[in-house]
This record gives sequence, C-alpha cells and structure tokens, in this order.
Amino acid sequence: MKDRNSPPRGGRWKGNSGVLAGLFVPLLCACFWAGGSAYKPVIIVHGLFDSPKNLLNLQQFISESHPGTNVTIIDLFDGYESLKPLWTQVEGFKAVIYPIMQNAADGVHFICYSQGGLVCRGILSTLPEHNVHTFISLSSPQAGQYGDTDYFKDLFPECVKSEIYHFCYLGIGQRFSVCNYWKDPHHKDLYVNVSSYLALLNAEKPHPNATEWRKNFLKIQKLVLIGGPDDGVITPWQASQFGFYDDNETVVEMQKQDFYLSDAFGLKTLAAREDLITCTFPGVQHVQWHSNETVFHACMEKWLV
Repeated sequence: MKDRNSPPRGGRWKGNSGVLAGLFVPLLCACFWAGGSAYKPVIIVHGLFDSPKNLLNLQQFISESHPGTNVTIIDLFDGYESLKPLWTQVEGFKAVIYPIMQNAADGVHFICYSQGGLVCRGILSTLPEHNVHTFISLSSPQAGQYGDTDYFKDLFPECVKSEIYHFCYLGIGQRFSVCNYWKDPHHKDLYVNVSSYLALLNAEKPHPNATEWRKNFLKIQKLVLIGGPDDGVITPWQASQFGFYDDNETVVEMQKQDFYLSDAFGLKTLAAREDLITCTFPGVQHVQWHSNETVFHACMEKWLV
C-alpha cells in the first residue's frame, strides 16, 4: 500500500525540500505557539497583610512556563485591610473576579495563598455561576488555625494561643478576618456557635445554604492542597490539607475528619472523582511558597492548562 505521505514518483519533493521547509516550519511553529498560548486565565488572591507585589514571582513563573497566560493578581484588601471580615472580602473580591470569569469561556484557575485560600472558598461556595477549573490552595488554613505564630503575636502581643478565644469568640472578634478561622480545639462548642465563617464553609455549623454551597463548590474540576511541615505559620500545618487537632492537640488527618466522612461540602466526592490532590513540600517557610520555583513546577504548573 502506498504511503499517502510519500512523495510522487520522480521525487519532485526532493528538489523543493528547502523551500517547503521554509514555508511550513514557520507555519507549524505558529500553530504550536497559538495552541500553547491558549491557557485558561489565572486569578491569584493574596494572603494576610500581603499585596499583589508579594506575588509577582508567582506571576512570572506562570508566564514563563505557559506563555500568553492572562494572569491577574487581585489588588484588594491589601496590608491591614486584609483584617476586614472575610465575608466582606468575599463580596469585594467576587465583584472584581466575576467579570474575568464572564470573559473566559473555557473557565479560569484560582491560586489562593494563605488567608486568600479561605476567601476563594467563600467565592466558590456562594457563586453558582463560577467557572473555576482548578482551585490551588497554597498553604491556606482550610481546617482552621490554632498557633501563636509571628503573625498572631503581632495582633495579640499579650496573649498565648490558649487565650485568644476570649477575644475571637466574641461578636467583636468576628469582625476581624483572623478570628473568622481561629479554631480552638479545646473550645469547639464556642467555635461552632460563634464562628461566622469557617464553621459555615466546613459545614460544622448547620445552615440552610449548605446543600447549595456544596453543589457550587463541586463545580471545580480539581482541588490542589499545598502545604508542608516547615511552614511555621499555618498551625497545624496539616490544616492546609484539611487536617486538624483533636482536643488533645493530636493531628487528625483529613480523611478522618467528620466533614470528610460525611462529605459535608464535597471533599469525599472530589477524592472519589480523583480530583483531590495534595502536595506536601518540606523545607518551605510560609512566606516562601509563592516565590519558590521548585514548588511551582512540582505542585502547580501542570494544573494550569
């Protein structure tokens, strides 16, 4: 059988090979370049006390690995403005992000760092029309925070972690973002009763929107949870992957948490779909996650297509 790609008898292609190469190689390169630049837009949300300038390295990593990607670092609630209540931040970020989604027919990706990961959870849960394909949670306290790290010592210089609940579990305390996810394992009932944010997102507190929020959250195609044992801020560090302390301050992994076992907001479903990815990286401090190129290539790059 004749190969349809073989030259005609007489070898006419041979004499014109240089001309053909000169015509087709640039054309093929142009096609590959067009295909390679057709990446989904990436939206980045910063963390506590941060601003877009803190995440410029991450933006550069994306641009170098996936040329042509539209990367937007949202410039809202910078610095001390990041202490505003998380629901306030959710509505503010949502108003800026939603038009980006509307202009992205094939969807967008989220990379949300530290406290920003909780803001993005709020957006994904409460926005039925979102089109987020991959949600990358970059060292975010998804299961809560219980540790008097440097960030919290700046806010509560006279308190140790065992005392912070006295402020956070008051109505006035819930006006500060950090208290919206402060989770004292020795005062769980207070946490559930008072928490106006995380206890709702993690379905630890019953509320009428739980079913709808779960449905909205499960519209994502991939959930990537990045964290590591040398983080130094997220406490326990496993909270970045939905693990948390029991009342003896022993870490209980995600798969044994009640909200996972009951599939309260969709983690178990994501795992069953093989759309729940954890990436554990030692040797990275909290403020280094977004500027560590090795972490980017190992944990994020392949999901941003």
